[in-house]
Amino acid sequence: MKILYFAPHQFWPLTTGARLRDYQLARKLAARGPVTFVEMCSAGEEHQAPPEDAGFSSAVTLYKDRMYTPSKIARGLAGPIPLTVLNCWSPQSASQLADVLRSRPFDTVQIEGVHLMEYLPIIQEAPGSPAIVVDWHNIESEMMWRYAKTARNWAKKIAARRTAKLIERAEDRLLDSYVTHTVTSERERQKLLSRRPSANIQVIPNGVDAGYFSVKEIAQACRRSGQQASKPTILFVGSMDYHANIDAVTWFSRKVWPSIARNHPELRFTIVGRDPTRDVRALASDRIQVTGTVDDVRSYYASAIAAIVPLRSGSGTRLKILEAMAAGVPVISTRLGAEGIEVVDNVHLLLADTGSEMAAAVHRVASSAETRTRLSQSARELVCKVYDWSVIGKKLCAIHEDLVESRSVRSLCKVS
Repeated sequence: MKILYFAPHQFWPLTTGARLRDYQLARKLAARGPVTFVEMCSAGEEHQAPPEDAGFSSAVTLYKDRMYTPSKIARGLAGPIPLTVLNCWSPQSASQLADVLRSRPFDTVQIEGVHLMEYLPIIQEAPGSPAIVVDWHNIESEMMWRYAKTARNWAKKIAARRTAKLIERAEDRLLDSYVTHTVTSERERQKLLSRRPSANIQVIPNGVDAGYFSVKEIAQACRRSGQQASKPTILFVGSMDYHANIDAVTWFSRKVWPSIARNHPELRFTIVGRDPTRDVRALASDRIQVTGTVDDVRSYYASAIAAIVPLRSGSGTRLKILEAMAAGVPVISTRLGAEGIEVVDNVHLLLADTGSEMAAAVHRVASSAETRTRLSQSARELVCKVYDWSVIGKKLCAIHEDLVESRSVRSLCKVS
């Protein structure tokens, strides 16, 4: 089984959830057959080569044109192609992709999300007519609609609504394209089926390498980093240039943290994630730490008594929750933050939507070793059983293998 895996970004280094998902899924497919990984590099972005043991038969880098230019913004708002799709399209990349598809036969092609949908005709016309899997990291229109509700700037709110409408139409065209779709949760599957009941949609959850976040591995990471045991912390992990994460830590720091800090003088709040904006950096104080990019997040889990996910916008399922669960750190999340993950409140995590609820949940975890132990044990059992990448990879490989088998059966029927 020969597979082409097409992503709208570089896959190395693993600095975002999207890159991590793509890298892990592609590696699991590569264990079953040769995988050609086609990545896209943004204009001005430094290309970073993947490690030699990545496991792919080859990697091809396409280069995007400049994104968010005035022309693209105007065209993206006018439609019908939304700006997020225009940012990933260029005739040169299309030509290069066609050359790769002609260079060798592929049984299947997996493309990562609606952003790459303009390349779909090129893939459909490739020699051998490879089966196509479209992997949805999020329902992008849902994420944009939610952003439009929370945006305070009216110009951004209007632009977000227009973009959400155009993305939704693009998603519907993609769902009508008779390819196989994978989403990260049953909730997303049902939401898309309500729009297109005949679409072939299957669930491939986000995952975690449970072994990488074991107690032993975390201890070794601490020794390598030289990071000593510090005061107990409340931890947030996520890319700090993403609007939903910025809103989450800003709200928590200003509305929730003050009461926690008064009641628990032993605690610190640590925000770990790449590219913190000016607003996020401004949150830093004697008891709030903003780290920026770190080499290894595991040493921060070692001192955390809880990982918080106070998200109020965004979409998809959060790898940050799965990582914390795998690391044995109790999770406190809004319901929106935890959506799509098969968790039970007060069994695998604590759910809290308001500031007072979140402060009470932090107090509960900080004050009770029994609660911390109970939540962390049940959560790690869940991720090892359901959300480890090895389990998820088998499901994705089965989808690709079934598509190849079905295509072979159809070919035999035509011959006979």
